[in-house]
Amino acid sequence: MALDRADAPASQSPSQSPSPQAQPSSALRPLGVSAAALQRYEEAVFCVRPDGKIEAANPVATEFATRLSLEDVGRLATAAAKSKSADRALVDMVDVGHGERMQNLQVTLVPLDENQGTLLFVRDLTLDTSLRLALVDSRRRYKDFIDISADFAWEVGADQRFVFVPPRGALGYTADGLMVLRPDTLMMNDAASASDNPFFTQRRIENEECWLRRSDGRSACVVISAMPLFTKDGDWVGARGVCRDVTETRDREATLTRVRNRERVLTRIVRAFRDEVNPEAMLSVAAEALAKGLGAEHCHIFRGISADAIAAPAPGVTPAPSATPGYQLAAKYGDLNAAQAAPVLATIAGGAGAVELLLGGRQVLAAPARYQGESNGAVVLWRPVERGAWSDDDRLLIGDIANQVGITIEQFTHHEHVLKISRTDALTGLLNRGAFMDGLRRFLSRLKREGGKAVLMYVDLDNFKCVNDIRGHQAGDDLLLKVRDILLQQTRPTDAVARLGGDEFAVWLNGADLTIAKTRATQFLERIGQLHHLSGSPDRPVGMSIGIAVWHPQDSDDMDGLLARADEAMYHAKRGGKGSFSIAPGPAPIEATA
Repeated sequence: MALDRADAPASQSPSQSPSPQAQPSSALRPLGVSAAALQRYEEAVFCVRPDGKIEAANPVATEFATRLSLEDVGRLATAAAKSKSADRALVDMVDVGHGERMQNLQVTLVPLDENQGTLLFVRDLTLDTSLRLALVDSRRRYKDFIDISADFAWEVGADQRFVFVPPRGALGYTADGLMVLRPDTLMMNDAASASDNPFFTQRRIENEECWLRRSDGRSACVVISAMPLFTKDGDWVGARGVCRDVTETRDREATLTRVRNRERVLTRIVRAFRDEVNPEAMLSVAAEALAKGLGAEHCHIFRGISADAIAAPAPGVTPAPSATPGYQLAAKYGDLNAAQAAPVLATIAGGAGAVELLLGGRQVLAAPARYQGESNGAVVLWRPVERGAWSDDDRLLIGDIANQVGITIEQFTHHEHVLKISRTDALTGLLNRGAFMDGLRRFLSRLKREGGKAVLMYVDLDNFKCVNDIRGHQAGDDLLLKVRDILLQQTRPTDAVARLGGDEFAVWLNGADLTIAKTRATQFLERIGQLHHLSGSPDRPVGMSIGIAVWHPQDSDDMDGLLARADEAMYHAKRGGKGSFSIAPGPAPIEATA
């Protein structure tokens, strides 16, 4: 049966179109084509008559025609007309069917002589097309996966040269730039052997880290996976692999590790500050923790002191040694002499921030301690040159800790101020009774343990009440300050001077004997004689009555006994006419025991 578009009613849809039926081979004889020859073809062969009718020309075409709709037949007829008009053989692609049933046909059109019609050799390429599309899609998918999972895909040939690199290049190189490079020149470790080079690997590598050299010389940390290529005989002919640049990730991890280390050291120091009540002990703990945290052998913490404090130390207090003017050593770790820090402290005192220098064969790192924006001390670290230069983390850490130290120094200063208030007389600034008694107890304990002499002088002003009654209390206060100056000027820094209350004073002459005590008492009396113009009345001149009690380690005196002897001697001088000194008899000697 012939297939003719005109044979189908206009109302028929393509799916309802009649299916062509195979014609006997005798139907093809008028065309001058052997039916037997056409039946040898594996693909479907159709014949298009000059009148446009399409007939199945072999059994394959007969079976194939059952799947063709009227619209599909029209497409084949149109293709045949193109060949007829061109009067030569053509190859065309024709799609038949719809949706999932669509087929891709390759149609070879051969016009017959004498206008007898056209032969259509139809080959179904649907599977080939699908496979090709699947392959293209698979290659595209593979390429996309490579692009998103690797920064650098490569292949090396048997000559140990790149045979494939990504078109966009890698590591700052262009693709052409990479192709002319030997892969081993990308390795940061130039001494690495070929067996250690992932580009020449002879084993499978899974996510191993290595360092490559960028085009600008900087290093790049990459995670590399690679596999070797071998012939059937086991000969190495190259390798393929992918690299993922993780430099930023590793830098972030390293930065995070350093931050955590700084926080750990800082937390340890802050915890030590919190657990310690004594500010001086806080600074000692900070010096040790800072030295260990930064790998230093020595650490010095200095506190800033004012020029007035250096020129006029507190009465009865021996000033701490100073490494340089303006600083006193507050705490240390290690046995290095703090005086070696003088050049560093001088630099900080000149307004410098962090200081880093080589001094005495050691690397030095220092920073000013600050409180509320003002420098109040310094932190100095020392370590051997062999340990290398200080890192940025070291500089950040010492800055953070120096600020904490600045707070502690301020607490230390406040603690000293409170302690001074609690231990000193508000008017004269001398030790008060409580502080003097504590000091006297310690003095006697040390003397009993180590041996030595000392003298306690009890001083009471004569006719002081008259000054207050006649001249007023302000005049009395002025007189007390003058007496303070007399006592301080005639004693040493190692001695202790106190105002016990009212017009009573005490002087402890450390290491003195009776001869020295008499000299001091005479000087006191001479100097007080120069203050007669401050007396309340001429007939009642200001003076001193002094009691002297000498202490020897072999004496049986305790502190109370010593005080009682000095007090009794003072009253003896007062009863003797005032304006003099009296020496207390010694206590009973300590009896020897069998």
